[in-house]
Amino acid sequence: MSFRNREQAARRLAEELRACKGKRPLVLAVPRGAVPMGRILAEALDGELDVVLVHKLGAPGNPEYAIGAVAESGEVVMSDAPDVAAVPRSYVEAETERQLATLRARRARFTPGRAAADPRDRVVIVVDDGIATGSTLKAALQVVRARAPRELIAAVAVAPEESAAALEPLADRVVCLETPPRFFAVGQFFDDFRQVGDDEVAEILHEAARRRAGAGAREARAAAAAARPPAGAAAER
Repeated sequence: MSFRNREQAARRLAEELRACKGKRPLVLAVPRGAVPMGRILAEALDGELDVVLVHKLGAPGNPEYAIGAVAESGEVVMSDAPDVAAVPRSYVEAETERQLATLRARRARFTPGRAAADPRDRVVIVVDDGIATGSTLKAALQVVRARAPRELIAAVAVAPEESAAALEPLADRVVCLETPPRFFAVGQFFDDFRQVGDDEVAEILHEAARRRAGAGAREARAAAAAARPPAGAAAER
């Protein structure tokens, strides 16, 4: 099974998560690829969109191989792969600082002038387009859990079965659309797996914030109108 693109995967996830509509869910996308998916989820479920900023820690000499992940809070989650134990601590510390600097720059670029959305006492959906080892998404879930959401849901398009199962202790619910037996890379399961750039992420988040602000203003006007007495009520008194 493969997906045409991330948009199709997001629509399928939205269908699986339709019970969240009406609960004002907070959709936290893992940048960058999952952000277009997060937009579709937030719109379909009448939710709020933000990003959860985590970054993989690349292995020495092989930056594409994740030995762990770091969140913008500084929390580090290491992979439990056997070869990770041999990586020098000094390398892990230096790689962590390097990726933290990247995350701080991204937060400043993606949501300038505002802090990250607060997940406390909310239904939170953390979405990613797919995972291999899952170290980045694990870090994201742990960071969000520490901020006391009412319910924490992991939503993923595709993952190895063992990686999807490893998410279950970290979330109240895991929704993974596909768990293929032969898994080499996330991109092999998408016909269109284009790169998503920082500019696109920033624009999506800006537009989502503008949409939510407009909806909030409309709700406030409706509440104010409902609180006003009917025309002529004062004269009748």
